[in-house]
Amino acid sequence: MLLHRMPLFVWAMLVTSFMILFAMPAVMLASAFLALDRLVATHFFNPAEGGDPILWQHLFWFFGHPEVYIIFIPALGMVSAIVGTFCARPVFGYTAMVLALVATAFIGFGLWVHHMFAVGLPQIGESFFTAASILIAVPSGIQIFCWIATIWGGRPRLATPFLYVLGFIAIFVIGGMTGVMVASVPIDLQVHDTFFVVAHFHYVLIGGAVFPLLGAVHYWFPKITGRMLDERLGKWSFWLLFVAFNVTFFPMHVLGVQGMPRRVYTYVEETGWGDLNLLASAGAALIALSLLLLATNVVRALRRGEPAPGDPWCADSLEWAPPSPPPPYNFAALPVVHGRHPLWEPARDPRFVVGVASDKREVLVTRVLDAEPDHRFEQPGPTLWPLGLALATGVTFVGVIFTPWAVVVGSVPALVCLLGWFWPRKKP
Repeated sequence: MLLHRMPLFVWAMLVTSFMILFAMPAVMLASAFLALDRLVATHFFNPAEGGDPILWQHLFWFFGHPEVYIIFIPALGMVSAIVGTFCARPVFGYTAMVLALVATAFIGFGLWVHHMFAVGLPQIGESFFTAASILIAVPSGIQIFCWIATIWGGRPRLATPFLYVLGFIAIFVIGGMTGVMVASVPIDLQVHDTFFVVAHFHYVLIGGAVFPLLGAVHYWFPKITGRMLDERLGKWSFWLLFVAFNVTFFPMHVLGVQGMPRRVYTYVEETGWGDLNLLASAGAALIALSLLLLATNVVRALRRGEPAPGDPWCADSLEWAPPSPPPPYNFAALPVVHGRHPLWEPARDPRFVVGVASDKREVLVTRVLDAEPDHRFEQPGPTLWPLGLALATGVTFVGVIFTPWAVVVGSVPALVCLLGWFWPRKKP
């Protein structure tokens, strides 16, 4: 499979992987500095000793804003997969969609300061981050228009996964518009730390990530479990969630403009915010009810759902070729991909990769650009050592919050797990 034949969902995951590599070191460094300040009396963030608390904000938000896109970009790939399938046509503008994903990731690392407009930074610097914060709407808009063009030129089927995509488009566009508003320093100074920001954040993140994720659950559930979710329950759950979400979070825009601050336990009655808060609370209860319907649908499908065929949606990508659920090996023989939509294209000179052992956990490693076979790689067998290492590392980091000796004590089980994991074993 060449790079220009990869599904858009795979492109989204590739871009996300690169973002994780660049974003995570910042929060790791910030957390290490904070732990050192607390445990061994360093002064990275202590202004009384020459430190600077603004440094914490820079380090955290250099991770924190790309993290939003680390959550969001996989959802874009899910939307592309669902739109193409339920419109029965390739997603419009493949190259533009890929470049938009890459541009979103690239620009996403250049606008972290828009979280810090109220801390007193130089205005000339803030102006550059205002421009970047507005600019990032361009690649998102390109993708929105490409999806609309796909729907316009296709034959859309209003199945549950596609409804979640339509809900995503409507909600995310509203969240994007409020994002452009708070990218302006004068507006941000007025609504900073108010519920307007809370509303914007939820419209972008729940609308931009949760709705696509729930659509993806309905989309790939038959492939994963071999059972079909009930369409009627799925549509009830969607419409209830769509209405409840807007009832919950749209009033927060009004509350924020009226000055209602965040992170306050309660408010005096004279503010007049009680009615809209009550409405938002009622909407939150409806959100819980919609998710309960979804959970009921999942449990019902697992127990007595209709058996799913290999490709219940007439999709185009390779994961739908095996039966549902797929066998552990996926394909008995690895297929050679001729185009971007292998299940929609007529079979021409069907070829399969030969030479990969069927009795071992072998995979084929290809060259990056031309996908030519390079070598075979044998995957390790099932083992509990990685789980042990994860538990030892997690306990160590929690312990470091309280004492630096946790590093010394926690390194022992971590080392044991590493040795057990990598110890050479005889091949069968």
